[in-house]
Amino acid sequence: MTVRALLIEDDDTIAEPLVEGLGRYGLMVGHVGTGAAGLEGPYGDIVLLDLGLPDMDGIDVCRRIRQVSDVPIIMLTARGEEADRVLGLELGADDYLAKPFSMRELIARIRAVTRRTQRTATATATATAADPALTATPPAAPASAAVQPPPREQEPLVVDRRTRQVWVGGTPVTLTPKEFELLALLTEDPGAVYSRQQILDRVWDPHFHGPTKTLDVHVATLRRKLGDPAWIQTLRGVGFRLAVHPGVPSGVPSGMPGVPEAARP
Repeated sequence: MTVRALLIEDDDTIAEPLVEGLGRYGLMVGHVGTGAAGLEGPYGDIVLLDLGLPDMDGIDVCRRIRQVSDVPIIMLTARGEEADRVLGLELGADDYLAKPFSMRELIARIRAVTRRTQRTATATATATAADPALTATPPAAPASAAVQPPPREQEPLVVDRRTRQVWVGGTPVTLTPKEFELLALLTEDPGAVYSRQQILDRVWDPHFHGPTKTLDVHVATLRRKLGDPAWIQTLRGVGFRLAVHPGVPSGVPSGMPGVPEAARP
């Protein structure tokens, strides 16, 4: 049976050879370049997911897919730090392959993951046949369980430096001190790109010598708490910026002035 794969990778210089190479091994590959497009599916038999996507972090894409599907996921990324691997696997990824990698190694990983999935499916079918009670038709899943595309319209984001409080659509968001400082920095100039080093210097310390993965973990957590990964955009090889969404915020707490930009500094 032909394996159908969904490749979520924004770099065409990487994606095109992968699609061609996987095709030579008999795989049918669908390719998309953003996390949002990947979430729309179809996922096929396996998802090959890059972490460094332009619109949202691959970690968030993995988490969203796993909320609605058990499709096997192999993460493909230039990030080789242990924290990345652990976080991805804890969120439900089945395997992790650091770039650069060979086509033969990727094929071996795909085969190993799909074999495990097939064995699980076979075991479930066998158990169902042995126990007629398991053949009962399960209740229909609620409509909310269906795959939903990411929201196209965002709630207003309000950041108040004076009180160190944050709201999204009038709902307060609890942040750690570092998460607040990171968000506040990005809201100083919505749409402007801040390099990784600029953020580390201003939010942590100019002499910070810890793992740079610290920043990625904080960005991923901040995206999750804001309820929409699209708030913070990643520019590959450059840094991060706060998305600008015009429109006067509504529904913010009483007494909090609205502004016609993404955030209130």
